[in-house]
Amino acid sequence: MSVERMTKVEESLQRAVRLKKMVNRWQKSHTHCMWQMTLSQRRNPYAILRMQDTMEQELVLANKQLLMVRQAALHQLFEKEHQQYQQELNQTGKAFYVERL
Repeated sequence: MSVERMTKVEESLQRAVRLKKMVNRWQKSHTHCMWQMTLSQRRNPYAILRMQDTMEQELVLANKQLLMVRQAALHQLFEKEHQQYQQELNQTGKAFYVERL
């Protein structure tokens, strides 16, 4: 075999080795991506369930808080109306009956 022919064979062998390494890296990357996808698919339903549970708990707390705010606003409205009625009665010379102990 001639020297030129041997260098060409060596170059083609080196190219083949580089190509083989590239294919191996691609296969490892593909396997890793597939593993990540299946892992996220398995974890995703649990994350969704946890998120739904958290949202339900927040909704319950928000409803309780809204109820407390509405009750406080209603209480303030009743107090304001009571004061207004008391002033109107005082202007006419009348008053609420208050039992004293």
